[in-house]
Amino acid sequence: MEVKAKVKFVRTSPRKIRLVVDVIRGMETIKALDQLKFVNKEAKKPVIKLINSAIANAENNYELDKNNLYIKEIKVDDGPTTYRWMPRAHGRATPLRKRTSHINLILAEIKDSGKKEAKKQKLESPVKLGSEPKENKGVIVSKKGKKEVVKKKESEEEPRESALEKGKKIVDPRLEGRGGHTKIEGKKGFVDKIFRRKSG
Repeated sequence: MEVKAKVKFVRTSPRKIRLVVDVIRGMETIKALDQLKFVNKEAKKPVIKLINSAIANAENNYELDKNNLYIKEIKVDDGPTTYRWMPRAHGRATPLRKRTSHINLILAEIKDSGKKEAKKQKLESPVKLGSEPKENKGVIVSKKGKKEVVKKKESEEEPRESALEKGKKIVDPRLEGRGGHTKIEGKKGFVDKIFRRKSG
């Protein structure tokens, strides 16, 4: 049984990550994680994360034992390179290449357990709004199977709007001014007050 995991666009050059990956190739997963603790390289961080992710995939999706796994294959490929420039003396510029990496990992079992299929997860379908069945209030089914509609009493009906709220007209204050703008309060308006000429 093989379990795969990959990480893409790691912002470290493949050459630096390969120095870390070459140390743990072919090791058991737990021993590989212990070994990476003592590797003095920054490139070990994405590799540790990737191994933990692959172990989690094996445990949750395939119900495998993490003590029974080893690193069958791990390879580092080049990702896209971004190009930048650094200004130098006499108006010159030096190119900078910021490289990225893709890491692919395959874990396999030391002793084959015979499991070949992933565990199926039951996903509950999301509840749609308005899909709930409507209650038939006021409908009575007789013994013969005929439906009879019974009128609701006034007390059972939903509360009506009061007469004051019904007769009230809602006016949007933004539409009172000229051209749909807010109406300026005052007789002459704000603009006239600012530019009014003083007499004398």
